[in-house]
Amino acid sequence: MNIESMQFASRFNGISGSAIREIFKLLAVPGMISFAGGNPSLSALPDEQCAELARELLLDKGKILLQYGATEGYAPLRESLVPYLKDRFSFDCKADEILPVTGSTQAMDLLCKALIDPGDKVVVENPTFLGNMQAIRLYQAELVPVDSDDDGIKVDELEEVFKKEHPKMLYIIPTFQNPTGRTLSLERRKKIAALASQYGVVVAEDDPYRDLRYTGRELPSIKSFDSEGWVAFMGSFSKVISPGLRVGFLAANPALLRKCVIGKQSSDVHTANLSQAIVDAYLRRNLLMPHVEEICKSYAQQMNTMLGLLAKCGGVARYTKPEGGLFIFAELNEGMNALNLLMKCVDKGVAYVPGTHFYPGGGHENTFRLNFSMCTVEQIEKGMELMNEVFSENL
Repeated sequence: MNIESMQFASRFNGISGSAIREIFKLLAVPGMISFAGGNPSLSALPDEQCAELARELLLDKGKILLQYGATEGYAPLRESLVPYLKDRFSFDCKADEILPVTGSTQAMDLLCKALIDPGDKVVVENPTFLGNMQAIRLYQAELVPVDSDDDGIKVDELEEVFKKEHPKMLYIIPTFQNPTGRTLSLERRKKIAALASQYGVVVAEDDPYRDLRYTGRELPSIKSFDSEGWVAFMGSFSKVISPGLRVGFLAANPALLRKCVIGKQSSDVHTANLSQAIVDAYLRRNLLMPHVEEICKSYAQQMNTMLGLLAKCGGVARYTKPEGGLFIFAELNEGMNALNLLMKCVDKGVAYVPGTHFYPGGGHENTFRLNFSMCTVEQIEKGMELMNEVFSENL
């Protein structure tokens, strides 16, 4: 029988893979300036410090770290996460209410595995992170988008959707959202926690960018207003230490967390012990926040450079002005198509991600996302000049 007759699982119907990963294939040309990714700057990756910690940890407890570990996670890390979550995200939890995961993407996958049946409805921001949209769709859920403004998701519309659609879950990025860079207001955070309890909807709160703040005031998490356990909090050290370590965490009520532990057993058994131990050392030795403060200095300069040049860019009608994070979201004049203009920009030597990929229903072809963290100020200046040329030629 011809191998092309193979029948794949129906969950893959309509799933084409990450648009960003496809765009990366276009960027192999030497000298390409990419505003398309979401990676930390290479200069922000603490390779020497991680090497020193890894050597020390392996010499001290290598037999433990090189052996299989508990699916529930490396116990010292779970313990050190308790004060970290209290200090940075303003909520209390116990060590046994925290599950270290292999990047917060795995936390999203485990929540879907634990909660979602085919046909269930999941509410998402419009637009939202396409990677987790894909994760949700693989569990054959229906995405229900709710629009946002400068203060984040519109909670009045959200409540109407809760009433009408009876969703199983809300997925939301409250701080420096991907792709827009917006931050959910304090009052809306409180309201979402209250709505989750009122309507029995699990809130998957994804907050990987919070510590990358360059101006403005910090806000408590949605989880901090959760009195009944409806909010499942997902965090990550990918943007503040290293994406290659693949360490994130999920904090949730014990019943939900137990289902996620069972789901994780058949996924990867446990997150890498050495990676967990390195992150634990960062927390216990107070290495994390000094490192974050240092990288934020550079990121702030890079973001402000890009914002200043966007104001002068031909065809750009409006754009977000984040207080932190890694992304800026922009909108071209009506009639312009950022999807079609991408290849013209690539031919010039600069790339971005068309915004249409971040909308569950597509459309919005005149929008695009920019990332500044992977480029120097000089590269940002050159890349924005090239982009301006393409946009201005196609007004």
